[in-house]
Amino acid sequence: MKKLILFCLLVSGFCLPAWAQQYSIDWHKVAGGGGTSTGGTYTVSGTIGQHDAGGPMTGGNYSLTGGFWALISVVQTPGAPTLHISHSGNTVTIYWQNVSGWSLQQNGNLATPLGWSVNSRWTTSNGTNSLSLTSPTGNLFFRLSNP
Repeated sequence: MKKLILFCLLVSGFCLPAWAQQYSIDWHKVAGGGGTSTGGTYTVSGTIGQHDAGGPMTGGNYSLTGGFWALISVVQTPGAPTLHISHSGNTVTIYWQNVSGWSLQQNGNLATPLGWSVNSRWTTSNGTNSLSLTSPTGNLFFRLSNP
């Protein structure tokens, strides 16, 4: 028995210590991308968004949605009826409750505060105003205004 213990101690003295490796996972994000590829009868559109992109950031009459494409954005005006947006196939619909005195305005660039123009192409049905259009290219923002 003594010989076995002495043998184990002797063998364990020759064992080399094991050192842990230094591993790291660097954190990166892709914040750009997007585009359209067309060929033959097929079209593919897509974008790359960062995994940590959250909901829209809003303040005053402005909003910013990061990470993913937003086809159309509505800017909520305090005290105005709520603007809603829906998307089905190739059609985008903006709609709101028909309340007297409010007009629909649109702007392609929020950095141009004087770029808002009246859009009177909407229709009214069952107390709801709506504007349907084919998915636009670029940015398009809508708001309600009460002069």
